[in-house]
Amino acid sequence: MADLDEVYRQYGDTVFCFLMSLCHEEDTAQDLVQETFVRAVRDIRRFDGSCKVTTWLCQIAKHLWFQELDRRNKHSTVPLEESLLQNGHSLEDSLCLKEKKMELFQCVHDLDETSKEVLLLRITGAFSFREIGEIFQRNENWARVTFYRAKQKIAKMRKEDE
Repeated sequence: MADLDEVYRQYGDTVFCFLMSLCHEEDTAQDLVQETFVRAVRDIRRFDGSCKVTTWLCQIAKHLWFQELDRRNKHSTVPLEESLLQNGHSLEDSLCLKEKKMELFQCVHDLDETSKEVLLLRITGAFSFREIGEIFQRNENWARVTFYRAKQKIAKMRKEDE
């Protein structure tokens, strides 16, 4: 039991930060961290040591987040007025902002999976390039270059759309 506590103390914050970068909800991230470690204990026999423990745990966490998204999408019903009138913005401002976000996220969606994940981890998760490199089992420089190239691709896509 002491070993499990040590693993949680050592990697819990990393998994939490990773999940926060995906879901942006502290309560959800905490719940998913707990579930991640439950799954890790249950499936420890599947860990073959070919990657770092943090990589393995983050992969479990990512799959749990995707399951949570699927569950939410099945039960999602938000009135249109409520979703458009946020933070005191007018309906027109909200629609313009939403359209710009959609264009940006469409560009992000069109990126390859690796570039997309590196970009989102860096922007939304406040992960360092070193940490991103570790998650992907690469080095810090690889993470920097991948992030830069992803930004360049998005800028090019947005310029082509104009």
